[in-house]
Amino acid sequence: MAGTTPSPESRCPVGRGPDGTWALRGHTEVEAAARDPRRFSSAASSHLNVPNGMDGDEHRRFRAVIDRHLADDVIRPLEPSIRHIADDAAARLVEGPASGVELVREFGRRVAVRSQCEWLGWPDSLDATLTGWMDDNHAATRSGDRRRTAEVARRFDEIIRGILADKEPDGGAGADPTSRLMADRVEDPSAPGGSRPLTTEEIVSILRNWTAGDLGSIAASIGVVGHYLAARPELQDRMRAWAADETAHAAELDAAIDEILRIDDPFPANRRVTTADVEVGDAVIPSGSRVELDWIAANRDADVFGDPDEFRPEANAAANLVYGTGPHVCPGRLISTIEIRCAIAALLRATGSFRLDGDRPSEREERPAGGWRTVHLVLG
Repeated sequence: MAGTTPSPESRCPVGRGPDGTWALRGHTEVEAAARDPRRFSSAASSHLNVPNGMDGDEHRRFRAVIDRHLADDVIRPLEPSIRHIADDAAARLVEGPASGVELVREFGRRVAVRSQCEWLGWPDSLDATLTGWMDDNHAATRSGDRRRTAEVARRFDEIIRGILADKEPDGGAGADPTSRLMADRVEDPSAPGGSRPLTTEEIVSILRNWTAGDLGSIAASIGVVGHYLAARPELQDRMRAWAADETAHAAELDAAIDEILRIDDPFPANRRVTTADVEVGDAVIPSGSRVELDWIAANRDADVFGDPDEFRPEANAAANLVYGTGPHVCPGRLISTIEIRCAIAALLRATGSFRLDGDRPSEREERPAGGWRTVHLVLG
């Protein structure tokens, strides 16, 4: 198993990288910065990023749009369809070669892509396009080449624009989510009546955040949980018993999954920019500095969690930062939770056991990505 060992620097609550970027790693420091958008601005990119790259009232107005489309009464009815997608993907996985399977690509990505298409009302024919884009995006991210990353992002925007070209704005109850988003309005004090339609650029940005980020995140999360359980047969068996009646034991499964994602967080960091000189611990971060909120380190802070590798779902839940905190806390937590739980429960139901493949070591992702690039399993 190829893994990583935290460097001594990762245990310091505040640090600075070779490129001058400040890194907040302590749980207290990361949480405080995430809850302080006045001094730690999210406007860290020159590109339109709705609503992640916005602050203050602008963020509030666009976040209200996002929250309408991710409300519980909108998302919960999707759960049976997502469970069916996950069960189908698990059935395909166990029908594979007896010598072993690779979980992230062969299972995690399939669940992520099909669930996103089901949610947004996109055709099945996009499966191959989106999966291919995920490959290109991972390669570009690992390369660190900004031009390559920008080109991959541009291609994704083209995919979304092609989808929008085939749809019409429709705010009716029977409309698919993409059509409803196209028909939605955002509060705008300068517009007649106090609101206006979303622009095409804003719609593309919202859909980019919902899909481009979530596709990789869901697959990575499934890989992390699968890897963790493969190395811990007793916990795997306990969760398999819960998965047999998933609806009755959804709370236990969700709590266990959230704790596993805290222990091995697949979401490395978010960026901020300081708007004033900020004193953090013994350091003074100058105004205009780029700052990285290191979620991985914060979720493993021994001052908060004791032994960060100890599996304690109930005790650690309140301090778990897997889905962020503050005004930018993940608005898609519910659908992400459902997708990951349905995937893991389906994998558990479809197998009598699974273990890590000793002949094919799993590989870690490299920053800025997180989790596992590959998770090789032998199914039982």
